[in-house]
Amino acid sequence: MNLGRGLAPFVFALVTLTASIGVRAEAPIATPPAVQELAGQHPAEYYKRAGELLQAGKNDDAVFVFYLGQLRYRTFLLANPKTEDPTLFATLSQVTGKPINQYAFGDIPGLARTIDAVLAYDTANPDTFGSQAGSAAAHASVRDGLTAMKAKMLAEADRIRASRTKTGLENR
Repeated sequence: MNLGRGLAPFVFALVTLTASIGVRAEAPIATPPAVQELAGQHPAEYYKRAGELLQAGKNDDAVFVFYLGQLRYRTFLLANPKTEDPTLFATLSQVTGKPINQYAFGDIPGLARTIDAVLAYDTANPDTFGSQAGSAAAHASVRDGLTAMKAKMLAEADRIRASRTKTGLENR
């Protein structure tokens, strides 16, 4: 038996199935130009820039910058527990983070791709602000937390969409 002819019906069925369920290629998430300008700055600057991007209608860029800033700010706080920054972090997370998350969670697969892109960017471009002993463990912990949040969000996507619909928020 020719193996190629034996597999042909399965390949055809797979192609037909994926076409019928709407599988589509997704464009990779591009790193916003604003990110390079923030290299080495205090993580609060990421939140400030994310808010500016949101105000300018660059919502997807705002989501990327916000989540990169959150990753770096949480790492900084874990590595530097005696700073005054927890109050600033909480305020920025509420004031800047809430509207960004309201937009971001409207496209859960898109947010998952953005989180993956943020993690990839962070791996390729380590944070140079406040680097000190103990930050490697803190950084790994925060990255793990972001990955776990993404997995939970994807697992609960239907519930999140229903909740957003119920409260009048857009699902894209």
